[in-house]
Amino acid sequence: MHFVVTGGAGFIGSHLCDALLADGHDVTAIDNFITGRPGNIAHLRDNASFRLVEHDITQELPAKEQTSLGKVDAIYHLASPASPADFTRIPLEIAIINSVGTRNVLEWARSHEARYLLTSTSEAYGDPLEHPQREDYFGNVNTIGPRACYDEGKRFAEAITSVYIREFRVDGRIVRIFNTYGPRMNPNDGRLPPQFISQALRGEPMTIYGDGSQTRSFCYVSDMVSGLRAVMDAQPEVARGKIFNVGNPDERQVRAFAELIRIISESNSEIEYRPALQDDPARRCPDISRISATLGWRPVVSLVEGMARTIEWFRTQI
Repeated sequence: MHFVVTGGAGFIGSHLCDALLADGHDVTAIDNFITGRPGNIAHLRDNASFRLVEHDITQELPAKEQTSLGKVDAIYHLASPASPADFTRIPLEIAIINSVGTRNVLEWARSHEARYLLTSTSEAYGDPLEHPQREDYFGNVNTIGPRACYDEGKRFAEAITSVYIREFRVDGRIVRIFNTYGPRMNPNDGRLPPQFISQALRGEPMTIYGDGSQTRSFCYVSDMVSGLRAVMDAQPEVARGKIFNVGNPDERQVRAFAELIRIISESNSEIEYRPALQDDPARRCPDISRISATLGWRPVVSLVEGMARTIEWFRTQI
């Protein structure tokens, strides 16, 4: 098959490209490198089954008849900055990518009659009042806060995807990604795993915003990729128009997570507490019963195993 991966030079996108190519598919990655990194896909440049198209999806994608890409069978739409550091650095770009950009990708899927998967986010639940979060929970989101460019951007992406599914019969499905970690994360992107690991390896204080009692559930990147593929590969009668949580329900307090990284990295860093961030969710844990019961997917990489692999990769970067 011929797969297109928007955001293919990103952290998760590049691992997805690797997995699809390993199974003998043709892959076209689309990225404008606003946060994607050329190094993430440098090892693929000589692969005859891989193609990189440098393009900003907020600009209209070429019509089917005007592109040399040939028939596209399926599109994984991952393009969007996702780091909290980007919410204040490029908020307008994030909002436009998830609205105008998503519409452009949907139009492309429609013209190619391609299967389409939107990667949404657990941030669609905001600071949840339901725990763990199920797909039918509508969330508790601050629509005008500093995170709204991403949270509401993704919620709009879900809404317009649903319109295309209903009105234009696009074979679309939606995944809400929960916190993911692994090699190729940007060491400076501000999310918890790269922040804590970078600080620990440099011997700097490990910064926790708030008292550290807030929880997160971290999924290793290979598990995330297998979850995305399970949803994409499912038959339309099973997955079309459906939303699936994909993540690891192993819930940990942030301060315990920081301590685990300090132990595995053998760091002497101290833990430093700072004021809590606005709209930072107090608890975050996926209910994955839908994807487990429907598609048989569950994560298999433990936090200790995945974190050891990730820390070893970060040692090569720092």
